[in-house]
Amino acid sequence: MERVLIIGSGPAGLTAAIYAARANLQPLVLAGGLYGGQLMLTTEVENYPGFPEGILGPDLMIKFREQAERFGARVENVDATSVDFSRRPFVVRTADEEYHAKTVIVATGASARWLDIPGEEKLRGRGVSTCATCDGAFFREKHIVVVGGGDSAMEEALFLTRFGRKVTVIHRREGLRASKIMAARSRSHPKIDFIWNTVVDEVLGETHMTGLKLRNVHDNSVMEYEADALFIAIGHTPNTGIFEGQLDLDEMGYIMSPDGAETNIDGVFVAGDVNDIRYKQAITAAGAGCRAAMEAERYLEALEFTIKETVAS
Repeated sequence: MERVLIIGSGPAGLTAAIYAARANLQPLVLAGGLYGGQLMLTTEVENYPGFPEGILGPDLMIKFREQAERFGARVENVDATSVDFSRRPFVVRTADEEYHAKTVIVATGASARWLDIPGEEKLRGRGVSTCATCDGAFFREKHIVVVGGGDSAMEEALFLTRFGRKVTVIHRREGLRASKIMAARSRSHPKIDFIWNTVVDEVLGETHMTGLKLRNVHDNSVMEYEADALFIAIGHTPNTGIFEGQLDLDEMGYIMSPDGAETNIDGVFVAGDVNDIRYKQAITAAGAGCRAAMEAERYLEALEFTIKETVAS
């Protein structure tokens, strides 16, 4: 019987583990086959407090894990494959084990949507990114391309004008899906231009990105386009498949938490990008992990007090 079981091991999950462990709750973290979340795919992290010179994403997550384990958290590199929150204790299954827990913290994160084109994976962190806030500052006075047509893409493009000498938005349609105000801001910005009815077929470069292969969707004409960076802003997919029918999800699949860390199931808490549709930053995820662990601790105190009172009477 676990008092606290944490699913996920990005900044949210491992921060929750640190706080739960320091509260002597002996948390178990089901970290997945590759712990650390999206930061494991990030090279330099310059905006996490406490690292003025920056730190590699994987190195930062190693420190998170070491700190959690130092206080007694147990981390297992296995994926949760199903859950049953309809009975107590809660049941969480992996391919080989079944765990029972009084409380569960869901911190499974969200996965950025990629284009799945040649060169994209090879040049991730070397010109290809899904996070302008994380990586924009590396491309000062460079030519930056943003792919997407929604509000998030326009926000990325506007943010990147602070750094790039030019920002080009590439969209597969003739018009933007973004709200009118965001579209107007982007189209009126002197640093932003647009290439319409076009998709990116390939990222070019060996050690770093040097350009893109573009294809017009109407006539299938192809051209090579010089650029220094590609920011993909076509949305995220929350990792909530195993929670369908168990937890309340919004129309995009994110876990709903109307009061901070709480879900519709008492004793099940949520933290990080799996219910954060706006910020998606390591620091906000870590803060949410802290909150979820503290809520789990309060829940357990109340639960165990009630059990003691019942036994005593």
